Amino acid sequence: MSLNPMPRGRILAIDDEAEILENFELCLLADGHRYAGFTSVEEGLLEASSERYDLCLLDRHIGRDCGVETLPKLKQLAPWMRVIMITAHADVDAALEALRAGADDYLVKPCSPEQLSVAVARQLEAGRLSQRIEALEREHPSPPSELSSTHAGTQQVFDLARRVADTDANVLILGESGTGKGVLAQHIHACSKRQESELVTINCPSLSAELLESELFGHTKGAYTGATNASPGRVSEADGGTLFLDEIGDFPIGLQAKLLRFIQDKVYERLGDPKTRHADVRIVSATNRDLTQMVSEQRFREDLLYRLNVITLTLPPLRERGQDIIDLAERFLDRFAGNYARPARRFSEEARQALLLHRWPGNVRELQNVVERAVILSEGEVIEPLLLGLQAQPSGGQGQTTALVGTDITLADLERLHIQAVLGRAETLDQAAKILDIDPSTLYRKRKALGLDTD
Repeated sequence: MSLNPMPRGRILAIDDEAEILENFELCLLADGHRYAGFTSVEEGLLEASSERYDLCLLDRHIGRDCGVETLPKLKQLAPWMRVIMITAHADVDAALEALRAGADDYLVKPCSPEQLSVAVARQLEAGRLSQRIEALEREHPSPPSELSSTHAGTQQVFDLARRVADTDANVLILGESGTGKGVLAQHIHACSKRQESELVTINCPSLSAELLESELFGHTKGAYTGATNASPGRVSEADGGTLFLDEIGDFPIGLQAKLLRFIQDKVYERLGDPKTRHADVRIVSATNRDLTQMVSEQRFREDLLYRLNVITLTLPPLRERGQDIIDLAERFLDRFAGNYARPARRFSEEARQALLLHRWPGNVRELQNVVERAVILSEGEVIEPLLLGLQAQPSGGQGQTTALVGTDITLADLERLHIQAVLGRAETLDQAAKILDIDPSTLYRKRKALGLDTD
């Protein structure tokens, strides 16, 4: 008797082949599930809007309709529902497209009853686990995994952020692209006394000066060409909460005086309306630019900078954070393996070294994307370097280890990387020992102790 009975659920299938739907029905009813199948997208969406289903089997091509385009509509109707995309070809690009669009898994048809049963059971269990985790997180909120660090400088930044979160002090977050400035801004708001009100984000580089002013402070109908409807503005939306100005270094110089006035006096006017309004808003801003240099070049107001940087938090680049690279990669691995119901559980030693050696110009965002892709493509429990898709480092070059000097990588890991690099370019053990200036017998013992003995 099984100690872990197969989970039962309500299954919806959308496929334009009636024979496929009949096969699904035979298999799923035999497994004890409740089932409904439809040959058109319209019928399937109508059913999803009227009945609650745990899982949908969605064909990638349904007549003239595209399953990938239908997927967001399903998720909007039933955000809790897991989706398995059904495809006629074992195409990695098609699978990645489906998973990126929000599918939780994919199957190649025709598939065996066993394959269908296992895939369905895995997604039902993943869905129920996700719901339990969400319930626990609502009861016991915790900081995102990106806001945990063994790097002393980074942890000091996170600690300071938590200390100032429950004040109304304006915060300026500095750091390279992808270091997690937006995540930190969200956490500051979540830990503040304003958490019950809105966190409103404006991406400064995405709009012209006129549109940015309208987006920020609002406008009346007809205030400018194209203003066919009135808008209250993002400042009004953020009243009582937090306004996050992302990439503040790109804020137009001609509009900075109005922003300064609002920050100082909490008052503003909408475009086309002389009435002065008030809004109680905390300002959190972020940039990857050197604002002090921009002040000296007269591209940013000094008085505005002083108002923005009451508290300044500077996030170090990922390449300087040593062991954080592995810790974050493992957290992302756990997260995406759960989200996509994939078997991946750990990185091989070679994959760990590849992660440490990469320079991470895109920082935490790049690491997250690399791990997500590796998890999606994984077929076993161990992720190998090839799945990471990282650019190979020069064989035996000093760049492999010198890039890590001064970071928080342990001395043992640094020694292992250096010995591995020397062994890779030396023709014999004796030659490697001579380069390292140690006895060959010592190198032999170190090689075995470090797991580098491949003979």
